[in-house]
Amino acid sequence: MAKEYSLVPKRVARIETPLRRMVTDFPVPESIPILEKLQAYEPVAMRGQPPVVWDRAEGFQVYDAWGNQWIDWSCGVLITNAGHGRPEIIEAVQREVQSKLLTNYCFPSEIRARLAEKLCAILPEPLKKVFLLTTGSEAVECAIKLCRTHGIQVGGRSKHVIVSYQGAFHGRTLGAQQAGGIPALKEWIVNLDPGFVQAPFPDGFRTPDTSFALFERTLTELGVEPRNVAGVLLETYQGGSAAFAPVEYMRALRQWCTAHKALLVCDEVQAGFGRTGTLWGFQHYGITPDLAAFGKGISSSLPISAVVGSPEVMDLHPAGSMTSTHTGNPICCAAALASIELVLKENLAENSRKLGEVLHRKLNELARRTPQIGCVAGKGLVAGVSCVLPGSTEPDGDLAFDVVSRAVEKGLLMFSPVGFGGGTVKIAPPLVITEAAILEGASVLEEAFREVTAERAAA
Repeated sequence: MAKEYSLVPKRVARIETPLRRMVTDFPVPESIPILEKLQAYEPVAMRGQPPVVWDRAEGFQVYDAWGNQWIDWSCGVLITNAGHGRPEIIEAVQREVQSKLLTNYCFPSEIRARLAEKLCAILPEPLKKVFLLTTGSEAVECAIKLCRTHGIQVGGRSKHVIVSYQGAFHGRTLGAQQAGGIPALKEWIVNLDPGFVQAPFPDGFRTPDTSFALFERTLTELGVEPRNVAGVLLETYQGGSAAFAPVEYMRALRQWCTAHKALLVCDEVQAGFGRTGTLWGFQHYGITPDLAAFGKGISSSLPISAVVGSPEVMDLHPAGSMTSTHTGNPICCAAALASIELVLKENLAENSRKLGEVLHRKLNELARRTPQIGCVAGKGLVAGVSCVLPGSTEPDGDLAFDVVSRAVEKGLLMFSPVGFGGGTVKIAPPLVITEAAILEGASVLEEAFREVTAERAAA
């Protein structure tokens, strides 16, 4: 059973630094009616985040209406790559709103054409056609559809198997969850499609064997013939743990997919637009996928996503047969264009790389002093701090929850995602964050770990 945050206000330490401010009890007493209203009218499933009632957010900081201020290490679940509330994005959205074109379904618009052109211009060959959608889940569903369509075309109806990875998270819709690798999240499906199978993700921690031979053995054990694989789908890094695969593994996988006429799909919903220290996460592997799915950081604000691939694959479906109600919504396109321009103009991928080195150095120093941390994964400005039970690699979800909760009380906003038992403290600040904020956040995180582990030991 997942833990929930208490709505009973308690005294927390008063904090006043240039970057953090905690001047009330927490949760803020005046916020309780809002939180109770949400609990009354929303499902229990919406109670997974700390009870911070956001009032505004700017740059890498989040504010409530009662004087509290957080360093944001959540990025609104990896959305605000270019920073919260950027004036350039706000102005672009306002201009589009004032034009009175708020929606146009799949009818053409100039702004959608500009965004499609921009994305294709900055992506490598052969990723030169784009389909704009709304959410990451929708983009993954489309990629699955294209993989199976292509598979049937080149190998007949038996070529429909989608291979994905254990521990992966691709979204919450039916197909995305079947492709996902977290069993607890798909128990509700009951009748799982046998055309979805999962291989161990070669993270070197919970899967010590990082050889590509493990992938091939797994298919044999599952009774999957390579000729029947339509596509291999993986998060560029695993969202739950922030773990990357070895470069050699990914290059072997690229060769395997080409040899067996299977499409390689990189789910870049979390990794794209500078997050990992390169513009695209797959650049770390020195490969290019056949399809890439994008979302979250594409606009730093409004809901928009994309699937990008070669013309040969993207044009498999005839006119009118692959559409979406809000495809390329004009206002969302305006936000995306402005955000992409900021990421490129301000070289935020490079800022992510440089400050990522600082972040990971501090996190690894913390891990060496903290036996409850099993490993630190990630690149650039994304990291996963894996909390483990003593003497094992088994996730300690309660510890991750308690550390996140304590950090929030100290003015550092984070989250602990599902996957691997919820044992990971996920760190993903806006790419405009400063070194001072990284260092202060790392100090707060260490305080949280030290206090929570000491309280456990004394209990």
